[in-house]
Amino acid sequence: MYPHLRDATIVYLNGKLLPLAEARLSPLDHGFLYGYSLFETMRAYGGRFFRQERHLARLAASARALGMACPDANTLRAAVSDTLEANGLKEARLRLTLSPGEAEAVPNPRAYGTPTLLVQAQPYTPPAEADYALGYRGHISAVPIFSRSPEAGHKTSHYLPYILGRREALAAGANEALFCNEKGALAEGGTTNLFLVAGAVLSTPALGSGPLPGVTREAILELATSLGLKAEEREIYPQELAQAEEAFLCNSVLEVMALTAVNGKALGPGQEGPLTQRLRRGYRALVARETASP
Repeated sequence: MYPHLRDATIVYLNGKLLPLAEARLSPLDHGFLYGYSLFETMRAYGGRFFRQERHLARLAASARALGMACPDANTLRAAVSDTLEANGLKEARLRLTLSPGEAEAVPNPRAYGTPTLLVQAQPYTPPAEADYALGYRGHISAVPIFSRSPEAGHKTSHYLPYILGRREALAAGANEALFCNEKGALAEGGTTNLFLVAGAVLSTPALGSGPLPGVTREAILELATSLGLKAEEREIYPQELAQAEEAFLCNSVLEVMALTAVNGKALGPGQEGPLTQRLRRGYRALVARETASP
């Protein structure tokens, strides 16, 4: 048994809750063989998921776009809640993985059987307040993201470019890799969306640049509007990082984390800036409102 999974040993696999040690995937599953699979990662706060419907809708939309069968929303909701409850968790990160299931062991499937649905939950404790101020260090990865790829904008399990990029970042003493598209414009982090602050304007790479349409990214753009901030989605190039007053990364698990350095050079104040802090606290308040018991 893996020590880091000892507190979350029950998984949901194809309609059954069972111990992690007993969960088995077919060697003919095309998620395993060819990376033909999708996933969503969600945070649970006090036993309630933040924007669960957005995550499930994105999964279903990506499945349709990529020709993959997807269980209905009721099945997905039940799988998620049952897994959380089976593990006795309230504060957790949860991953839902979907593949088309078994087929011939060739990358030219004629027909799939039943889709594979796997749900895993783990306890999660957010970083300490001081860690947000220290933030993350970024590294521009040499591995590009292709904005015109058929999988651009979909959260697939084809993560080799991201894994290679993050290995490169870790070797450079950074926490996160920042990826550019084939035009050289910034797209996203390895598991995060990117925001810059310059001249009182909040900017994030446009979806046409190839980033995932993140649920947290969407929430930050909504927050910016509600706080009276100017926000824009556009092409952003690496050289703009040097002129940025602040920058931050976001995702469902990390929430909002300052980006304090890139390629070993301090970015902005070199710590969490005031607008980043304001948005992080605004995001926390948004989560608290939306996950409060009715």
